[in-house]
Amino acid sequence: MGPDPDAVLARLHFDLPESRIAQTGAEPRDASRLMVVGERIEHHIFRDLPDLLQPGDLLVFNESRVIPARVMARKPVVNGMGGGQIEVLLLREEAVPELGGNVWSAYLKPAKRAGNELWLGEHRAEVVGVLEDGARLLRFGHDIKPHLDGIGRLPLPPYIAAGDSDETWRERYQTVYAREPGSVAAPTAGLHFTPELLSRLEARGIERVAVTLHVGAGTFKPITGSVADHVMHAERYAISEATADAVNRARAQGRRVVAVGTTTVRALESSAQEDGSVRPGEGDTRIFITPGTRVRVPDLLVTNLHLPGSTLLLLVAAFAGEERIRAAYDAALAQGYRFYSLGDAMLLEREDGRREVESPGRDGVQEA
Repeated sequence: MGPDPDAVLARLHFDLPESRIAQTGAEPRDASRLMVVGERIEHHIFRDLPDLLQPGDLLVFNESRVIPARVMARKPVVNGMGGGQIEVLLLREEAVPELGGNVWSAYLKPAKRAGNELWLGEHRAEVVGVLEDGARLLRFGHDIKPHLDGIGRLPLPPYIAAGDSDETWRERYQTVYAREPGSVAAPTAGLHFTPELLSRLEARGIERVAVTLHVGAGTFKPITGSVADHVMHAERYAISEATADAVNRARAQGRRVVAVGTTTVRALESSAQEDGSVRPGEGDTRIFITPGTRVRVPDLLVTNLHLPGSTLLLLVAAFAGEERIRAAYDAALAQGYRFYSLGDAMLLEREDGRREVESPGRDGVQEA
């Protein structure tokens, strides 16, 4: 039997002062700190990444783009009554044939019953169903996606105090390579990359491909009971033939696959075969990677520092091993790393995989 995920999660628990939750990203983006976690722990700056990787390594990014999914809606005025505001967080467009098209799942605050009408700007929606997790199904009379830029705001994580304008966040809470709209949260490991850093990686001979996984609101949902009872929200992913071919070719040639973000890991592992090859295609995934799960595809993982009690903390423990993650988080707490979406980063070696991150041996590198 593998390790008990509940016991692992309890052992990985840590107390984090609010002051350590990053409220702004590093400027420039690649000035954030980067902890390398393998046989030993080293401390770098994120812009060191090209020197830490090897020519021939394959970086896999998640190119999903965050949509302005938070909308202040209003109830219709009937006989002089109503007109109050309702906060809507659109989650994703749903395929429900019996309801027709233009149906979205959404969280409403306060929640509304089926049959209620809402207006998002000048766009009417009707509540046509309730999902098990409390989300509502909204049916629009037309495609709402082209109108979100005008009526919505970016859905920042609940632990970020949004002091800046929405226009500022639309640039900052987005990766520089984001292309496919659909996420309600950024794949935050990618926030550290700049166009200049991408150019340096290319010049070093490091290949780059992309997958798409649209991040859902469930990414913020903590595990409140037993791990076995935790329900993962479905998220849409797609892997092109070109990306699958590049990943499979790298593996066949003994080159390392580097996943940028836990969402990229989840996309790759959702399409992985028993031998670690990747199959192109698209679909919904509820994959839940916990200690004892064999990670087949990536050899290295770029990721941020995650919430205690979260599914993502279990994923990185499954990837790098519980002991390494415990040591890494102890070091992060002791050495002033900034946590969560806008914080610092780690480069994790897979516990059982081809690893050996190169150490550039430059001045200022510390070992823990």
